[in-house]
Amino acid sequence: MFKEVLRDVVERTEGGIAGLVMGFDGIPLEQYLKSGNTMDVVTMGMEYSVVLGHITKAAEQLDTGAAHEVAIRADRQTTVIRYINSEYFIALTLAPHGNIGKGRFLLRMVSPKLLDELT
Repeated sequence: MFKEVLRDVVERTEGGIAGLVMGFDGIPLEQYLKSGNTMDVVTMGMEYSVVLGHITKAAEQLDTGAAHEVAIRADRQTTVIRYINSEYFIALTLAPHGNIGKGRFLLRMVSPKLLDELT
């Protein structure tokens, strides 16, 4: 089920490259890489899971409420990460010209389905 959701999100987002469902412990549940791409999705997710832990702690310490989404925009790619719950997240990586707005929307729409599967 996770693979189909990831494929749908990546393929429906202009500039989509890869999708990942991973635990905050760095253990991947599923990944999808668009044909022709060679990026190491799992390593990227593991590195970002550490950053997400810091963001979660900072939000708690600042008493701003729970974090829900993070976007990391770099020269060669953008990664949008949506928290599914306190244990898992979904990430979408896009090319620099990718449609970030549509990617964010699709991640928000699929998160409840993924949460149902995880509980």
